Amino acid sequence: MLVHRADQVQPAVLMIQGMLRKIDRLYLSPISQHDLESILVRQVTREIDRLLPWQAGHGEATAVIAVQVGQALQLHDEVLHQLELASLLHDIGLLMLPPYLQTGRESLDTASYTTMQNHPRLGSTLLEPFLFLREATVMIAHHHEQWDGSGYPYGLRGQFIPLGARILAVADAFAAIRIPHPHDRLRRDHVAVRILRIAAGTQFDPLVVNTLIECCSNTIPTLRREQSHS
Repeated sequence: MLVHRADQVQPAVLMIQGMLRKIDRLYLSPISQHDLESILVRQVTREIDRLLPWQAGHGEATAVIAVQVGQALQLHDEVLHQLELASLLHDIGLLMLPPYLQTGRESLDTASYTTMQNHPRLGSTLLEPFLFLREATVMIAHHHEQWDGSGYPYGLRGQFIPLGARILAVADAFAAIRIPHPHDRLRRDHVAVRILRIAAGTQFDPLVVNTLIECCSNTIPTLRREQSHS
């Protein structure tokens, strides 16, 4: 069921903040801390999915891709952990938008699109008080910046965009791409890779896109053939 009323969302946001506050107060060994944070943040993600059913599962899918790319780029374990948490929570700012923008409509007028562009900033503001999400919050704030500086909300460009946010941007886009026959996973992934390849150097960091393509080439045979002839 879609959520349309602010009085339904506000209590849920307060509940989510309460869940994050409990996670923030955990004090365990680093390995146990990371494991428990991941488990509990996934519970928060399921609550976000309940409130925004049109994008249910997107956080989980984005996290799988982002971590795979991060591992390929040999990121430190702590950075990978923060990248995973950022991926799971990256759309939380949608809950802070006016209710009519929480329905997943495909077409938006100019004013609505401008308002929608606030969701990375709103999400980072919501998460900023929680110390265990310190780096993840920065990634979320900037995951809609673009390599050429035309993104939002701050218009950063190139390597001024944090690497984690650049990875999250590519993983987010890859996970969000849809085709008419979604049951054909290999075809969907192939189309998604082609779209990202076109956007590399303008919307996305070319290094991150190339790394994702290399990761995908292990599961998409036609990509392996394309790379061998390039």
